[in-house]
Amino acid sequence: MAPEPSTGPARHYDRGGWLAQFTGHILVVCPRCGGCALILPRPGLPERKYLYELLFLPRRLACRGCGAVADWEPQVREDGLVAASPGGTQDPFFRRPLWLQTRCVGQVLWAYNEEHVDELTAYVGATLREHGASPTRAMLTRLPRWMNRADNRSDVLTGLETLRALANRSAPADRSDAAHERGDRPQPYRALYFRGGAYESTP
Repeated sequence: MAPEPSTGPARHYDRGGWLAQFTGHILVVCPRCGGCALILPRPGLPERKYLYELLFLPRRLACRGCGAVADWEPQVREDGLVAASPGGTQDPFFRRPLWLQTRCVGQVLWAYNEEHVDELTAYVGATLREHGASPTRAMLTRLPRWMNRADNRSDVLTGLETLRALANRSAPADRSDAAHERGDRPQPYRALYFRGGAYESTP
């Protein structure tokens, strides 16, 4: 049984959450105007029961600036739906560059949304990091080494504040110079969701 989390401004308790938990809504670069577009589960879907279902939900990309709309559905393989693969500087569904990106200590710092920024800020800013149960795909244990280095803490926190500010902007001119296509997504995670479930839209 995991110990109770400690409290205090310099402490962070990692409950082993997945990156997938931040894919409920994702800010991306619009494919039409270059402004900020939003990716959400498609309207009218049944309420999900489990976190992993976020990687199979049909999605809609919508831009308030220019009105662009696009839809995504999971690929079908044999008798299952193939999961999307979170990670990297593109969204896992449409593979659009993330809106929240900035250059930091010679690397690119990115996040899916404001809640993702909040979690990274709490972790990076902590001088004492405690871990509970850590499943194989836990997000914080898989962060790149440069984000964990104490001598990079100030720069990474500054970068996260830049991402937080970007989350409140949407015009094409506000786009970060780091937000472009790099093709650095990880190898696909080939989890399957058996067909006939609530999120299958075709017979």
